[in-house]
Amino acid sequence: MNTIVLLSSDSVLLGQLQAAFARQAGDMRVVLADSPEAQDAQVAACWFPPAGSLSALPNLQLVHSVAAGVDHLQSDPSRPALPICRVVDPAHRQGMTEYVRWAVLHFHRGFDRVFQQQRERTWQRHPQQAAVDFKVGVMGLGSLGAAIANDLAGAGYTVRGWARSHKTLPGVACHRGDEQFADFLAGLDLLINLLPLTPATQGILCHATFQRLAQGAVVVNCGRGQHVRVDDLEQALACGQLRGAVLDVFEREPLPVDDRLWHMPGVIITPHMASSASHDCIAQQVALNTRRLANGEPLHNPVNIDLGY
Repeated sequence: MNTIVLLSSDSVLLGQLQAAFARQAGDMRVVLADSPEAQDAQVAACWFPPAGSLSALPNLQLVHSVAAGVDHLQSDPSRPALPICRVVDPAHRQGMTEYVRWAVLHFHRGFDRVFQQQRERTWQRHPQQAAVDFKVGVMGLGSLGAAIANDLAGAGYTVRGWARSHKTLPGVACHRGDEQFADFLAGLDLLINLLPLTPATQGILCHATFQRLAQGAVVVNCGRGQHVRVDDLEQALACGQLRGAVLDVFEREPLPVDDRLWHMPGVIITPHMASSASHDCIAQQVALNTRRLANGEPLHNPVNIDLGY
């Protein structure tokens, strides 16, 4: 029988995944790391696997992220050099598009200002800005970034996109590579990050990036927490270079209760909820790849770990 071991430090998620596998993959044995049967596992389904957990599995043949990203696998430095796959949920694109659309509207229409006015009991109308005059940039033009850029362009915003390689999207001014990064950033009112985490993108949301945006710009980070240099963010908010930031991802999750980001003026924190694959979708895709592995068939959604996707 095919055996899948679930590896995560999130006990709630483990229970949810166990229930989903019971519904979607009854032909498979699905166990936790402390089960003796984990030693037989060919596949590890992971979300921030504990350090040393992957190397403790002698029969492992595939490491499977239960998310679209794979950088969380770095939480276990013992990970052996095995194939890696990820989950790609078509509904994930819709959820992320909704989240980013909300963030853009929140600042484009000035809801951040009127919410502050409500706390101060101030009645003041601000001039309404046309969407075409609000310049939005999307970093990362994969399936999620392209969908978001297209959605915002369709809503009338002036949209630019930036990616490692050449992309073409209708209604979006696409830029690529280091040589076009400064032109991409110049004068943006809102910057959205959807990049994978790689050595080249770590810390990309930094002083040099913020300084190229319009005065009083906004940053929305749906990539990874390590993309943000928190000291630079705090400084940019304090001096007014940035008006606000929406952060959905963090270097440590859950965000510790004593983290300064909780109280940083201008920062909106959401608990990694921009979008995620459903538990049933995770179980279906991991089970399918487990069957394909056993049959010697090509795996779905393989990952180049150096590129991060």
